[in-house]
Amino acid sequence: MLRRWYGSKDHHVQDHDERQAKINELRATIGPLSGHALKFCSDACLSRYLEARNWNVHKSKKMLEDTLRWRATYQPEEIRWDEVAMEGETGKVYRADFHDRFRRSVLILNPAKQNTTSEDNQLRHLVYLLENAIINLPPEQEQMVWLIDFNGWSLSNYVPVTTVREATNILQNHYPERLAAALLYNPPRIFEAFWKIVKYFLDSKTFAKVKFVYPKNEECTSFMQQVFDFDKLPTAFGGNNESEYDNEEFSKLMRQDDIKTAQYWMSDEKSSEMNGNLASKSDLKVDADP
Repeated sequence: MLRRWYGSKDHHVQDHDERQAKINELRATIGPLSGHALKFCSDACLSRYLEARNWNVHKSKKMLEDTLRWRATYQPEEIRWDEVAMEGETGKVYRADFHDRFRRSVLILNPAKQNTTSEDNQLRHLVYLLENAIINLPPEQEQMVWLIDFNGWSLSNYVPVTTVREATNILQNHYPERLAAALLYNPPRIFEAFWKIVKYFLDSKTFAKVKFVYPKNEECTSFMQQVFDFDKLPTAFGGNNESEYDNEEFSKLMRQDDIKTAQYWMSDEKSSEMNGNLASKSDLKVDADP
């Protein structure tokens, strides 16, 4: 029953050669690319877009072209921490300093710690962290997990529905198959009213990745233990790690990652595929979990 949460994919195209043929067909249909678009469109990237559209090349092409236009305008790879640092002061969203047991990046969200009102800046902050989570993935892993802490959440401090809708649009349409699971930890009953609205923004694939987790539920606890090392998991999610978000230390880490990101996108060296993009082995190095 929990198998789908462990990173498995329901491929509509099973045979490797058949999948590669679909990837080649999609690459041919989008035509010549250059610059960042060429870096972005690796075989792994095209595979994710095909997976998101059930391996329909025509639908995948439209989705990918929409993303390439969005990236050319929004330029997510050009965002730097100091541009969005104010959004991160309270730790409302940050990348954890550990991976899950499947070596997926983990984003921790604390919606009760909302500290700003600008939707544009909030979305830019989220996009920055999506890019950061991706560039910190180890080889052979393409997905991330979201851990959402509902401690202190109420209808008085919730994120506006319009912001949630746009964030969902960005995640689903421009980062397909990057999300492995979104774990909503101990949401209050009052959240049900908000969820009834939000769930209609989710496509079927994203909806299937959302799991409500309750600390007093044995199945939920067992699930969390199978996905996370409890010595690394924060106590807010039932783990043993008592450390809390340190904005100063996190800012230092993000500025270091900004250098890595800039080197990666600026590199003209011979590239090899890594994490679903093209990356120079000398430019993109991922440390093992501490």
